[in-house]
Amino acid sequence: MQRWGILRVGAAALLLAAAGCASNGEMKMAQSDAQSAQTEAQEAKRIAEEAHAKATLAAADAAAARTAAEAAAKDAQEANQKSDRIFQRSLHK
Repeated sequence: MQRWGILRVGAAALLLAAAGCASNGEMKMAQSDAQSAQTEAQEAKRIAEEAHAKATLAAADAAAARTAAEAAAKDAQEANQKSDRIFQRSLHK
């Protein structure tokens, strides 16, 4: 969306310059606006890249936690089966 703003400002500046209607001050203002929009777009891109990196790390952490939880569930199931066998043996004695 920021790119469209930059393109619109640039296109407007070119049209005014081509028509001979733009003063030097107007051209500099349009250039300044375009540079500001570009700076904002670069900052937004940097923030988005940081967010993506954090999301990737969070996904890796979640996958590791899931693996650990699955292993713990398996261990708990095995312990439960073992205790059931011990209990059943104690009933038969």
